[in-house]
Amino acid sequence: MPQTIVITGASDGIGAAAARQLAAQGENVVLVGRSQAKTAAVAAEIGAPYHLADFTDLAQVRTLAAELGDTYPRIDVLANNAGGIMGARELTKDGFEKTFQVNHLAPFLLTHLLLDTLTASSAKVLQTSSEASYRFGRIDLTDLDNERGYTPEKAYGDAKLANILFTTELHRRYHDQGISAAAFHPGRVATGFASDTTSVMRFVYGTVLSKLFLISSEKGGATLTFLAEGSPGTTWQPGRYYEKNTPVTNRNPQATDAALAAGLWDRSVSLLGL
Repeated sequence: MPQTIVITGASDGIGAAAARQLAAQGENVVLVGRSQAKTAAVAAEIGAPYHLADFTDLAQVRTLAAELGDTYPRIDVLANNAGGIMGARELTKDGFEKTFQVNHLAPFLLTHLLLDTLTASSAKVLQTSSEASYRFGRIDLTDLDNERGYTPEKAYGDAKLANILFTTELHRRYHDQGISAAAFHPGRVATGFASDTTSVMRFVYGTVLSKLFLISSEKGGATLTFLAEGSPGTTWQPGRYYEKNTPVTNRNPQATDAALAAGLWDRSVSLLGL
C-alpha cells in the first residue's frame, strides 16, 4: 500500500529529488514549498498535490499543519527538509532569529501540531541535518537566537545541531507511541545552497570548481528516500543520525547530550507557547 509522504522544502534540491524518486516508487508524495511557481512546477512534473508555507512566518506553519491534518488522515512520513543558511542577523516577524526559526522552530512546530496524526499513523519523522552541526554548532540554551557572537555559519550549525537533538528527544518521548525518527546528513550537494547569503559557504557551493567536490541532488535525496522507504528497526534504527545510509555518532559531543536535547525541547515548547 502506498505511503503518504509529506516533504517540506520540496521545490528544489534534495527535497525535489527525493520527491521524484519516491513518486517513481509509487508513493503518494505531498510537496510543501515556499515558492508558488517552483513548488507547482515540481508537483505538476510528478503529479502530486502541494501546499505553500513560508517558515519565516509561524502563522503560515500553523495554517499548513491544519491543512495537512485536515487533508491527509494518515501521514506515513513527515520529512522536515526545509531550511537554509542566512546572511546578516535578522529577526522574523515572530521575533526569533531567522536561521533558528526556519531550520528548527518551524519544523518543531509543524511536527508538534501533527503529533496526533503522526502517532496514529506510526509515522517516520525524518530530519535533514548537515555536517555544519559539528563544524560550527555550539548550542547555548540561554542564547538560542545568537545575540552574542552571531555569524551565519554559527547560527546554521546551531540549527542543524538542534535538528539532531530534536530527533533524539522526539524518539525518546514518542517512540513508544509509534513514531520512528531519524536525522541525516545528505552530503555536500551541488544545489543553490547559500547562494543568496553573505556566508563564506557560498564560495564552497557557488563556484564552478566546487562542482568537482559536490554530489548531485539525486544522490543527496537518496538518503531521504532510503529512510522514507525503509522499515524502522530493520533497515534503519530510529533515534539515530545517518550519513551515507549508515548510522554514525555525530562528531559534536553536544549531539549526544540527553539533558541538552530535553532542555532544547522544553525551551522550544515555551518559546512557541505550546
